[in-house]
Amino acid sequence: MNTKEDLITRILKSIFFKSATRKAGKYAGSGMAILELLREVLGKAKDVADNQNKGIGQVLAEKVMTLSRMVKAYVSGEYKVIPWSTIVKIIAVLIYFVSPIDFIPDFLPIIGLTDDLALVMWLFSSLTEDFANFEAWEKR
Repeated sequence: MNTKEDLITRILKSIFFKSATRKAGKYAGSGMAILELLREVLGKAKDVADNQNKGIGQVLAEKVMTLSRMVKAYVSGEYKVIPWSTIVKIIAVLIYFVSPIDFIPDFLPIIGLTDDLALVMWLFSSLTEDFANFEAWEKR
């Protein structure tokens, strides 16, 4: 198993991600809770893009903003072709992203966002078709 896969496996099995997944099911049923989460996510994404390594911070911020747009379109009823399981996964990853205390705490210089980036990239690679469909819909 390579290091990236090992990190993802450890994150997915961590108490932090399990907690985020439990919360995601509750959030998914409440439009207001999701919108509040998205507000927090976009604030943190902006901070990451502005204050972190520009390459990594920018990639992470862009991916998280795509996730946020997708969830917002789902909540507003504009885009309903997302499977429920995909919405719950996305919300779990976003909850994990905004949490400062997770597998690798965000306050640690340089490496603090490594787990967040790895998890977001894992999500995109595991839901390739859902994201391709959303991006095609968004371009129309």
